[in-house]
Amino acid sequence: MNPKPDSESTKTVLLKAAVIILCGLFTVNLFFLQILRGEEFSNRAKKYAVQSVKLPAARGEIYDRDRNMPFVTNEEAFSVEIVPAELNSSDREGLFARVSNLLGIEVDEVYKKIPEKYYHLYQPVTIASSVRYGTIVDLAEHKDAYPGVYWNSRPTRKYLDVGSLGEILGYVGEIGRDEYKMLYNKGYSSDDLVGKAGIEKQYDSLLKGADGKLLKTVDVKGKDLAEDKSKFEMPQPGKDLILTIDRNIQKIAEAALGQRMGSVVVLKPATGEILAMVSYPWYDPNIFSSNLSGSEFVKLLNDPNKPLLNRAIQSSYPPASTFKTVLTTAALEEKAISPTATVACKGVIQYGGRDWNCWIHRPGHGAINLGNALAQSCDIYYWTIGRDYLGVDNIVSYAEDFGFGKLTGVDLPGETPGQVPTPKWKEQTFNQRWSLGDTMNLSIGQGYLLTTPLQVADMMAMVVNNGTIYRPHLLKEIRDPETGAIIQSVEREEISRVNMSASTFTTLKEDLRGVITKGTAGAPLSTKVVQIAGKTGTAEIGLKDRWHSWFVSFGPYDAKPEDQVVVVTMIEASNPWEWWAPYAANVIYQAIFAGQDAQTAARTVGVSLSQTHVRGKAE
Repeated sequence: MNPKPDSESTKTVLLKAAVIILCGLFTVNLFFLQILRGEEFSNRAKKYAVQSVKLPAARGEIYDRDRNMPFVTNEEAFSVEIVPAELNSSDREGLFARVSNLLGIEVDEVYKKIPEKYYHLYQPVTIASSVRYGTIVDLAEHKDAYPGVYWNSRPTRKYLDVGSLGEILGYVGEIGRDEYKMLYNKGYSSDDLVGKAGIEKQYDSLLKGADGKLLKTVDVKGKDLAEDKSKFEMPQPGKDLILTIDRNIQKIAEAALGQRMGSVVVLKPATGEILAMVSYPWYDPNIFSSNLSGSEFVKLLNDPNKPLLNRAIQSSYPPASTFKTVLTTAALEEKAISPTATVACKGVIQYGGRDWNCWIHRPGHGAINLGNALAQSCDIYYWTIGRDYLGVDNIVSYAEDFGFGKLTGVDLPGETPGQVPTPKWKEQTFNQRWSLGDTMNLSIGQGYLLTTPLQVADMMAMVVNNGTIYRPHLLKEIRDPETGAIIQSVEREEISRVNMSASTFTTLKEDLRGVITKGTAGAPLSTKVVQIAGKTGTAEIGLKDRWHSWFVSFGPYDAKPEDQVVVVTMIEASNPWEWWAPYAANVIYQAIFAGQDAQTAARTVGVSLSQTHVRGKAE
């Protein structure tokens, strides 16, 4: 007998049974997935198909110290977006050309933002921000010519009555790749606007606020299918910032400086509050909120006068004879020479095989003591006590006590520390030994010594405060944008205190007053409304007809520190030579303490804000 038919019958039965069992398992599993766990998987599918749409928060506003009117606010602006997958492939090139023409941008910019790999996406791509309302109206009226092109409202920065405040306030721009890498973990997204300079950058995290979001359902390509209105989070605006800047004093300082390359700092020595900070030339930060910001930024970068530079903290210069304030302090405190002892000034001394001529009075001052040497700014006196009585180590130590060679810590980005040269520094930098000639140069604020105008302001603040310097700052308060309630007030912060005798500062202040009453600043400091003490300075830069012009001062001379202000005026040698620094300070004091504007103050003290005061080598 042949067993083959029975064997085939058995295999058939087993195969059918296996099929039935598998179908049963699939049916059971299908029932389990669709019926028993259907809701769970449906929710999962919805979750993975939900797309978050950012609702940008308005940045906080920035005010002056009296909070009367904002320096910086927000205004409604529009961004134009393209949904690549909605474009007709046959007309894509023509559409890109029309969009670029409408927005006034290069068509290459559109192609860069929408490369070929994006053509299948339904997610909108921003082509331009800060678009004018008129452009949006034009787009709306001709919508049929722009399929796949949309617009959205987006707050943008508006800088009001800014004038010289550009370097302080700064500006905002689209977040850069490197910035995004650093800020990603702090909640920033790739299309955020961030502060690029000034207060906008320094306090970006406070000003930014928290973006809101709308959750919507999309397909795998990002096409909008539905909206879930219940999942809507309102954006939270950024905090409002109140600055220490006094709007009126800022305008006075701005007018007093005029169109001269240089800077002005007005400081409250008892708190470190900066009442005014002017740097010329300045720029209008509103250009960074326009579609022309790229080209305008290139112009600013290429401008040889460097308007993006805050000269009060980012430029350093030889302090010249203003540094004699430090030498006088050192001489008094070290008792290196009696204040009544005299040094013979014959107008010239010889050292190192050359003549060293007294800058102010070529015939010589005769026998001159410490107080009169400061008042008359006698170089020979200070060369002598620096070289023969103090020495480089003492001079460097006192310079550092006064804050030179260090960052002040002002709440602005980009500050430079300046430079206090030492014998070790010179050897490392130039492979040369320090000479007594270097000490002589250092003694009158020349040579390798470099300081910023804000550091010079701190020097005088230390004199006013009898040895204490408070950190200079621009932020006064942080406020709630909705209620106006104070969230935080900035308290004064001591950054330096020296242990010097009270008599040293008393004598030093009297000698600084003598600079006005019987010295080099007597003629320009003509205001009668306030008594002033200070020091002039004329810094050599190696040119025969150009010098930096300095004046550092405080007033009222006879008031308490909390009622006094420190004023530093600095005019660069890049201007046609004029000894304008003390005249500018004269106008500022007259305007502040007489309650006048700069023009009225100038007329009162008998100067014109546009005139040139040539004084040769006057200090």
